[in-house]
Amino acid sequence: MSKALLLIDIQNDYFEGGKSELFEPEKALGAAEKVLDMFRENGLPVIHVQHINTREGATFFLPNTDGAKIHERLTPHDGESVIVKHAPNSFFDTNLNGIITDKQVSELVVCGMMTHMCVDTTVRAAKDYGIPVTLVHDACATKDLLFNGEKLSANVIQKAYLAGLNGMFAKIIAASELRKP
Repeated sequence: MSKALLLIDIQNDYFEGGKSELFEPEKALGAAEKVLDMFRENGLPVIHVQHINTREGATFFLPNTDGAKIHERLTPHDGESVIVKHAPNSFFDTNLNGIITDKQVSELVVCGMMTHMCVDTTVRAAKDYGIPVTLVHDACATKDLLFNGEKLSANVIQKAYLAGLNGMFAKIIAASELRKP
């Protein structure tokens, strides 16, 4: 049994010039890159998740676009799994759970984008499958949201979602706190 790294939707459209730019995605990318390097150096499983948006009216992560590609600094290596999904939950209509079972993964370390959507949904789903999660908070990014005419800053959204996941659904840590798996 081992840990696996799950990198959720760290794709070009979330970065400067993309169709759905997040708040400070470069910072999250840098932290995710450090975690990825640690997993690769230790020969542990890495699972990349790529969202391809097939929903009518979608404006980003469109099929066959540069924006839908995984960021070049996290390009999957041979032997690393790549899961394509079409919904926020990385388990929904994918073979993620099968890969976790086949690789005898007993815990997921999660980095990704957007915290309030795909990261949150996937982490909560992992709990349903009985899979413990360590969520690397500084390797995640989100964006400002509107609710009832009020703008909520990405900082508030990030903290609220992480607080909601902390303890019950995941152990929340910084990349610098992650120890050699």
